[in-house]
Amino acid sequence: MSDNKNILVVISGGGTGGHVFPAIAIAQAIEKLMPNANIKFVGAYGRLEMDKVPKAGYEIDGLWIDGFIRKKIVPNLLLPFKLTSSLLKSFYLVLKNKPNIGIGVGGYASGPYLKMASWLGVPIILQEANAFPGITNKLLASGASKICVAYNNLDRFFPKDKIIFTGNPVRETFFKINDIEKSEAYKHFGLKPNKPVLFVTGGSGGAKPMNIAIEADLAKYINLGVQIIWQCGKAYLEQYKKYANPENGILVFDFIDKIDNAYAIADLVVSRAGALSIAEQQAMGKAVILVPSPYVTEDHQTKNAEALVKENAALMLKDVELENKLFETVKNTIFNEEKKENFAKNMKAMAVNNAAEEIAKEALKLIKIK
Repeated sequence: MSDNKNILVVISGGGTGGHVFPAIAIAQAIEKLMPNANIKFVGAYGRLEMDKVPKAGYEIDGLWIDGFIRKKIVPNLLLPFKLTSSLLKSFYLVLKNKPNIGIGVGGYASGPYLKMASWLGVPIILQEANAFPGITNKLLASGASKICVAYNNLDRFFPKDKIIFTGNPVRETFFKINDIEKSEAYKHFGLKPNKPVLFVTGGSGGAKPMNIAIEADLAKYINLGVQIIWQCGKAYLEQYKKYANPENGILVFDFIDKIDNAYAIADLVVSRAGALSIAEQQAMGKAVILVPSPYVTEDHQTKNAEALVKENAALMLKDVELENKLFETVKNTIFNEEKKENFAKNMKAMAVNNAAEEIAKEALKLIKIK
């Protein structure tokens, strides 16, 4: 099979970095196992995947699709038309390209394509990143051959005989940072190794409540001697870039491509509780304060965070607690070496270092040779 140049694998999904980067990791793992396979992507127009996937070297087709937007009526009026358009285009793409297998990484972008692929007899495999599954994967589960998960007890939502525990895919570099690379990361950011580093990330889109909390207490962090790598999100960069102060170690970014460098030198991380972020933090064994987004489907980030808190692997604060509790929680943790080491050890123990490869292997088992 590895010599067959006619194998086509289509990976569908996206919307956020939590879907896009695992999808790319799976694609790279498939390439290692089957170098001659063709790999294409299907995503949503205007979303992160339409930029990041081509930069990673893969072709991508876009669908006119969106998720349900809470508290906004007008955009949601277009959803039936977007869904119809996406299903029709997906039907055309499946017939045109004749994929051997479809892989879904979650998010609304994966729904139309994988539904059509399954309906037309293409085997599909799903990757569910969260402790509480997204609605798209729950709707697709009946047509899936296998469902790769990263948390236990998901047989509440999926057929038990389809579930395979693989963990969440992250890039290999997250497992391989050494002292030399860590030293280079300090130089890259222009930060001092003898002062603690706080890495704040609201995910690929940024998180307004986290930004507000950091802004409010910025002078306190500077007085404490804490350096900050602050990924505020593209939508907030214009508002917060004025706070960049390299002399005091305050760095402000919209998005950090080589996020492993930021994690490498972080003494403590404040982060949304997306599945990819957690998998990266586990891979690198970081002490983390998780701040689940309350705006995601069925509050799945809270379920992700609670699973770690239960194992004494992380702390958790809610958005509404940030104003009064974030600074004190950071201060009481970032200088406490024993506390940080315990969190880091327990996070590292939960890491799965071959998730992308395991998902790729499961997918390749299901390939139908045309």
